[in-house]
Amino acid sequence: MSRICQVTGKKVMVGNNVSHSKRRTKRKFFPNLFVKKYYLPEEERWISLKISASGIRLISKKGLTTVLKEAKVKGYILNY
Repeated sequence: MSRICQVTGKKVMVGNNVSHSKRRTKRKFFPNLFVKKYYLPEEERWISLKISASGIRLISKKGLTTVLKEAKVKGYILNY
């Protein structure tokens, strides 16, 4: 799987390392991803998601079903 959050859509960003002499070299900024299992009570099954730390906070704030529906509408997740 790629390094993309299935809830928020966060992915790898590209930037520069800047040294003391202001010399720039390319680098990557990786999102803070976790693989977590959640229980869907409507379907009575467990699902495994690759989500970022902000995605975990979003699920605890809004609820799992609403977040999954929003992610499916935005195209971040195909099926769960």
